[in-house]
Amino acid sequence: MTVRIRPYADHDGRPTLDVFLAAVRVTAAADYTPEQVAAWAPDGIDERAWGARRAALHTVVAESDGRVVGFTDVDADGYVDMMFVDPSVGRAGVGSALLAWAHDEAVRLGATALTTNASVTARPFFEAHGFVVEREQHPVRAGVALTNFAMRRVLP
Repeated sequence: MTVRIRPYADHDGRPTLDVFLAAVRVTAAADYTPEQVAAWAPDGIDERAWGARRAALHTVVAESDGRVVGFTDVDADGYVDMMFVDPSVGRAGVGSALLAWAHDEAVRLGATALTTNASVTARPFFEAHGFVVEREQHPVRAGVALTNFAMRRVLP
């Protein structure tokens, strides 16, 4: 599978939202209860607000055969706010390609580490790429407690 990483564009709002919803509702559903999944990826997410947030966070998308199959972002401090891959292409290198972009971009921006709040589902992926858990966290969304992990990987 060939993956191309490109900057987020205005027309990527719906496709990235669809990737997010599928990743949470399908992939992460193996590690979270139905109540947690519904709180994390509820129906009725405002597509316009979603798109504005993605654009503001320096998002890039992963495309394969002209279809958005993943997305991520990174800020000048090296924080990765979101990284999601469509379940239909899981374990095909999309996440690794997105993380490689985030690494290179963080280095370019002068960050000294990459950090993220990884889900239970994403933790093994990030650990396989050199991240270490700093602490377990229990954020609350829509009144429902979730579990995630503050993780860090020092940059060269």
